[in-house]
Amino acid sequence: MGWSVVRKTGLTFHRPQLSVKGFTLLSPIAGDSSFLLDMGGQIVHRWRYHGVTPQYAQLLPGGNLLMIGIERRFGRPSSDAPIDPPPPLKEHVRRLGGDASIIQEYDWDGNLVWEYKNELIHHDFVRLENSNTMFLEYVDIPPDIARQVKGGFKKPREKLPPLVGDDIVEIDPAGNEVSRLRTWKMLDPKKDRICPLERRWEWTHGNAFDLMPDGKIVFSAREISLVIIIDPLTEEITWRYGQPDLAHQHDVSVLQNGNIQIFDNGMHSQRLPSSRVLEINPDTSEIVWKFEMDPPEALYSPLISGAHRLPRDNVLICEGMTGRLLEVTRRGEPAWEWINPFVNPRGPGVNMSWLYRAYRYEPDYPGLAGRELNPDNHLELNRAHGLM
Repeated sequence: MGWSVVRKTGLTFHRPQLSVKGFTLLSPIAGDSSFLLDMGGQIVHRWRYHGVTPQYAQLLPGGNLLMIGIERRFGRPSSDAPIDPPPPLKEHVRRLGGDASIIQEYDWDGNLVWEYKNELIHHDFVRLENSNTMFLEYVDIPPDIARQVKGGFKKPREKLPPLVGDDIVEIDPAGNEVSRLRTWKMLDPKKDRICPLERRWEWTHGNAFDLMPDGKIVFSAREISLVIIIDPLTEEITWRYGQPDLAHQHDVSVLQNGNIQIFDNGMHSQRLPSSRVLEINPDTSEIVWKFEMDPPEALYSPLISGAHRLPRDNVLICEGMTGRLLEVTRRGEPAWEWINPFVNPRGPGVNMSWLYRAYRYEPDYPGLAGRELNPDNHLELNRAHGLM
């Protein structure tokens, strides 16, 4: 993973005959906005947040934007120095990555219409058809179970905090809890080992989940390189897919054909550092399609990242740590590429152009109906970032 000191940003490649037309939604990490881009890579709409840094957002069918982020009042403590005594959970999660504190819904004009605050939410959410919202929540694992979990490492003289796991929580629009699924209760402490190269702070580090048509839930656990399907009625795992085929994956999603799409980051894998996108048939656990670059290391993001399936089976890939969006066809042909020009400060002396995820919406998507999507309305912003 790397790039030229003079690398071009914005739209770098487009083959219109291969690409799926639409508008691409992204939220630069450590920034203050979410943007819609046209196929020319120019900004046609912007949502700007106050006091909140977005992680990622989705455009709802009604035209509102649903965003998960973290309030700027929370700092980012160092994860390098041992802390004695270990911090409580609400402080400890700020060291884990993917941490958030708020889910907000905005209308098209940027007016806040709904929000939910919870200092332990992280990474992912799903808005249900009944207007309820599901999300991931960090929790302390009971000590008797944590002691049985294998793997991970600790630094010399480090006093470990309680081991952290993930619950999948559903709330109604008023913020009342409707259901809670304890993913860590379904795992095997001896079989589902923490990667030996990861700190023994978390067992799972859930970073994505999605709903299947039959109500089951597919869930991604990064620290143990495992994707599972859970039956929420029986609280049992009905499918497992992991090592050595996965290495610290992100962004699991259920496709219309029932298959599971995964961005396999490839961090700590047995192959040379590279990332790929996999489509897995959960009935057979076979890889029915995959995309990797040639050479493979031309696509690599150890952290974050994702893949959004488009019509005609094109895929919009988010190579998160380089800030690159790449659309490819089913045959693996590149169709569209855009590189994030927004470089935001992450901490003292640390800047980044990371993108957690990105989504593309076709022109006839209901949430775009009747909207003015003209880059001329954002001339100054587009010019300032070399997008025109």
